[in-house]
Amino acid sequence: MFRRDIATFKCKKANQPGTRRFELHRQAQATLGAGRLNDAVKLPPGEDVFDWIAVNATDFFNEVSLLYGVLNDVCTPSCCPTMSAGPRFEYKWADGVRIKKPMRCSAPKYIDYMLSWAQTTLDDERIFPIRVGEPFPPDIREVLCSIFKRLFRVYAHMYVLHFSSMQEMGAEPHLNTCFRHFILFVREFDLIAPQELAPLRDLIDKIHARADDPVAEEAATSHSITAAEPVVTANRRASIEAAQSAALKVAQSA
Repeated sequence: MFRRDIATFKCKKANQPGTRRFELHRQAQATLGAGRLNDAVKLPPGEDVFDWIAVNATDFFNEVSLLYGVLNDVCTPSCCPTMSAGPRFEYKWADGVRIKKPMRCSAPKYIDYMLSWAQTTLDDERIFPIRVGEPFPPDIREVLCSIFKRLFRVYAHMYVLHFSSMQEMGAEPHLNTCFRHFILFVREFDLIAPQELAPLRDLIDKIHARADDPVAEEAATSHSITAAEPVVTANRRASIEAAQSAALKVAQSA
């Protein structure tokens, strides 16, 4: 039976010092720490838009990997034999290279394929050059949009099929705030087609409405800080990892 071990699953390494996106990564983290997601998603003045999207794609990839790891013993081939976001939305896997014909598979298998593909893609220096002055390939936006689209499908699966489990494990605040950041970034750079967002349209509309209301956004930010929700700081990842650890202990004692 296919299973993914959250104890050994590794996130993609952050951009290394000396590479062209290292300072952008630090800037992204600093902006998150300031507390306003509306500001955190915006392109810094004078920076290349694809470098900025690539930096954030790596962070979003890591967050999705950590969040899904919480569900290691919940999202199984037996309970999720297909990758879906409810009865109206089923996703089949194809990467165009090893698997060219879309293939139906279980949710954990699909997500493992997707995360492996995304990591290999993000690590490919032909697609994401690390030296200053090296150009991106002509299809870079298409590649980035594909990464974000597939990361969204994991969010859709977690929300529609496993939200109650995320609540029980104490991971709901992390899921909500990571997804809110993700969706605001997607909107800022128009990275996912509207029809792809349909499974979570109601939730997304609420996120957009709050983001477009300065008073509500300020109140949400203040609540996030005073209530100590792990929303916009580097502690968010540590909090998700703590939820993972708790889930692993429960599984080991079962």
